[in-house]
Parts: sequence; C-alpha cells; structure tokens
Amino acid sequence: MATLDGIIEPIYFLITSITFILLSIIQYKKFGKTRETKYLAGLSVFFLCSYIAIILKN
Repeated sequence: MATLDGIIEPIYFLITSITFILLSIIQYKKFGKTRETKYLAGLSVFFLCSYIAIILKN
C-alpha cells in the first residue's frame, strides 16, 4: 500500500517503463514510426534509466 511519506518505490519506475515499452510496440505496429512512437520509446528509456539509477543509489 502506498503511503505519503515521500518515498518512491523503485518498482513503480520499472512497471511504468514496461508499460511504455508495450504501448510503443502497439503504437509502432498500428501506425509505424511516428512522433508518438518515438515519444513513448523515449519515455520508456527515461523510466528504465531512472529505475537503474535508484537501484544503484541504494
């Protein structure tokens, strides 16, 4: 259960990254390489890097 103590669990970043990867795959299959597909792929990379940074900091 999430609390409001200011601590963000790293698993949220991993779940968000996986979700953006799946969304970018679906977007790419439907519409090809569009600006939105690149944006979703960029967001997935950003959240994956954030997850790795949080894991390495702990």
